Amino acid sequence: MRVQFPLTMNSLFTIDVPWIAWSIMSVSAIMIGVSKTGIPGVGILSVTLVALAVPTKHSTGLILPMLIFADLLAVAIYRRHAQWSHLVRLMPSAAVGVVIGFLLLDLVNDQQLRPIIGGIVLTMLVLGYLRNRNASKLEPPKHWLFPMTMGVLAGVTTMMANAAGPIMVIYLAAMRLPKEQFIGTAAWYFLLLNCFKVPFSASLDLINPQSIQMNLVLLPMIVLGALLGFFVLKRLPQKGFAAVVQILAAVGAISLLIPGGGAQAPTDASEM
Repeated sequence: MRVQFPLTMNSLFTIDVPWIAWSIMSVSAIMIGVSKTGIPGVGILSVTLVALAVPTKHSTGLILPMLIFADLLAVAIYRRHAQWSHLVRLMPSAAVGVVIGFLLLDLVNDQQLRPIIGGIVLTMLVLGYLRNRNASKLEPPKHWLFPMTMGVLAGVTTMMANAAGPIMVIYLAAMRLPKEQFIGTAAWYFLLLNCFKVPFSASLDLINPQSIQMNLVLLPMIVLGALLGFFVLKRLPQKGFAAVVQILAAVGAISLLIPGGGAQAPTDASEM
């Protein structure tokens, strides 16, 4: 039997998920932990994996509390490395993006959304690559339009698909932050942004008692991933760190361009 969707109070104590689905979600939880404390870009792969285990739209609500818990771990470790000047520039436009994403959720389905996000991320990665070829001649972008645009894009994509990781990676990479400042700034950014998203996801019934119960089961895997990420970051040189981040962001974006593959929501009670 599969987990029931939509999740309701009546199914709170009747979770019955196949072992393969739990295995996929456990690996995803580890990836979320690693992405928050060690290698940004891994997180978007977890978004794709969880969509294989549960219907894509519900997976966004299932992942959100896991992301927040991992954000708290990352903030606890790297809180002193955050660069608040970047957060001040990004957060207002990101909040606007979240509201836009909330309004668009009923207008755009999963199949339409995934390639849009993947195309945006790949475009920005290509632009970032072209920019980095002349990095020694270029200064980090200073025009106000850059953080505003990145903030709105991150807000929209994180609200609709929890897929803002590559966008934040591109922004922070363009700012040439050292890896500890990179992780610390990203940790605070996503903690604030993900907490801001909670009322919107709850109003859509994407976060509910049963999804929270599943989150609690997966918390140890997030802690394991966070510890792995912390030790990986300590041993990864700055140049290698940047390369890994860009490659994983590209892989995640390409996965969003691949049609199908996700779990489908049941259409009637017989499928629940």
